[in-house]
Formats: sequence, C-alpha cells, structure tokens
Amino acid sequence: MKIKSSEFIISAVGPKQYPVDGLPEIALAGRSNVGKSSLINRMLLRRNLARTSSQPGKTQQLNYYKINEALYFVDVPGYGYAKVSKTEREAWGRMIEQYLRDREPLRLVILLVDLRHPPTALDVSMYEWLSHYEIPLCVVGTKADKLSRSQWPKHGKIARETLGMPKGQPLVLFSSETGMGRDELWSIIAQTADIPHDSPSEPQNDLRESEDNG
Repeated sequence: MKIKSSEFIISAVGPKQYPVDGLPEIALAGRSNVGKSSLINRMLLRRNLARTSSQPGKTQQLNYYKINEALYFVDVPGYGYAKVSKTEREAWGRMIEQYLRDREPLRLVILLVDLRHPPTALDVSMYEWLSHYEIPLCVVGTKADKLSRSQWPKHGKIARETLGMPKGQPLVLFSSETGMGRDELWSIIAQTADIPHDSPSEPQNDLRESEDNG
C-alpha cells in the first residue's frame, strides 16, 4: 500500500464524535501492550503518529487515523489493564461493544495477540465474541521478530489452536521492527475495505519522522 497521507483525526468516546464521511473503518483490538500503536506506525510508515506507551491502558478512547483520504484505522482501548477502576472498565467495555456491533462503516477487526505467548483468556473471549457476532476478523501475531524463524510454525499453531481458528482463516505474523507481515496485512485490509492495493509496498525500513499528533 502506497501511503500518500495519514493523520490523527479524533479520540472519540461515543457515536456523536465518530466521523460521518462513511469511509471504511478498520479496528485494531488486543490486550494492553500487545503492540497496536507500533503496528499502526509501521503500517503507515510513520514513527510517532500513534503514541506508544509502557503504561497499560493508556488508550481510553477510540483513536481515529485517516489514511489516503480513503479509510480509517481505529485504535480500540486495550483490554487486560489492571490500573483502572471496575467502573471505567465497564464503561469502556460498553463503548467498545456498541462500536463493534453497531458501527456500519466497520469492515474488519484486526485482533492482535503476542506471538511469543499463548493467547490469553481475554484474547480467546474477544475472538469468540467477534466470531459469534460474525464480525469480519483477522488475527495478527505481533512481535514475531522476538522469536527465531524456526519457532514461528510452533507458536502460530499454538495461537490457532488456543483461539479455535478454523482452517483457512489467516494468521498474519507481524513485526513492527522489521516490517514482516505488512504487505500481507495491507492486502487483507484492501480486499475487505474494497480499496486499491499497490504491491509491493515501499521499502520496509523507510520510516518517516513525523510530528506528534496526539
């Protein structure tokens, strides 16, 4: 995918703040610190467009990023955070569930799991919930560069079996450090969102410096 433009749009806390232009939306879900912000930056070849943080639960809204004036990435609050109140977790849960179930422009949910470890119980719950409501889904195994190439098949199999993924459903092995999996994921996104996809993409190491857009 040739990235011509990418920008942060809004941190939304409810439907009244969602964009109204009807562009396709790709949501990114996963536990805190699984690497959603790093994946967004790598996919868009930007260093700091999506802020990364070592503090779990930093993302507390739906963060919208517009790409090529053609679609949005929507960074969903991470689950599994411990340093927020039960009331906050329940409020975020209601907001996320409403968005995922009712948002008409939503075309795909990218569920991120840490490839180094078996998916957590929360990962399994999210996968089963999305599958139950027949929400289009793509699973991405992040931090693949932290494993040796010989370990990829074993860890991929563990992720598939733990989540209960059916045969043929893609599991994209991804590295925000090396760019591994970027083209494959863009191809899936483009097909699902019905947008043009240029392949091969730009050089994987061509990460442009960017302003900190919040």
